[in-house]
Amino acid sequence: MQPRLEVSDVAKSFTMHLRGGIHIPVVANVSFTLMPGECVVLGGPSGAGKSSILKMIYGNYAVDRGAIRVAGEGDVIDIAIAGPRRVLALRRDTLGYVSQFLRVVPRVASRDLVAEPLVERGASREEALAKADALLCRLNLPERLWHLPPATFSGGEQQRVNIARGFIAGHPLLLLDEPTASLDAKNRDVVIALIEEGKAAGRSFLGIFHDAEMRAAVADREIDVTAFAPGVAA
Repeated sequence: MQPRLEVSDVAKSFTMHLRGGIHIPVVANVSFTLMPGECVVLGGPSGAGKSSILKMIYGNYAVDRGAIRVAGEGDVIDIAIAGPRRVLALRRDTLGYVSQFLRVVPRVASRDLVAEPLVERGASREEALAKADALLCRLNLPERLWHLPPATFSGGEQQRVNIARGFIAGHPLLLLDEPTASLDAKNRDVVIALIEEGKAAGRSFLGIFHDAEMRAAVADREIDVTAFAPGVAA
């Protein structure tokens, strides 16, 4: 079976140009695979480079070296060298991302924000809105909020919109960066169920969860990111 994701010998560092060009290594020798139907969790202390790895896979951070191969629609794309159009197409069809915070255009209704990724993949507006409503209901967001923009919502309410938006399109590979940090236990259980249903359908998940119970509930494997500290072989 072909991996959904293959990360090979990836390294990342930052140069602080406003601090005299200080060079800060973040991770090196990052190598692992993620198979269809699998949830892998990145572990390690804060600052170890977990979020940086997710951002490189999503294409937000350039890599210093290495390859990040994602099995897309009929081919394999190396994010490390792919052009912007290929990355955007991959994000539309194959690669999703749920961050810790909701970042969207202001004054757009929550249900429209959630439906948007599915519309971009070719679904009708009616179908997308129906699925958005079902997800928002499942995540216990009060219906009175669905037609409002989420800027004035509580952190937990905003994150439920964020999670629904991330899961709606059913991307084959979904990156999760602390998606449940601001959720109560009831809604964490909903996210666990969404992940398990996705795995059963053959989708893959790569996540960061500081909640030990959440990790134990969803992880098929855990990768210790401290193994990728610069100068230490993975």
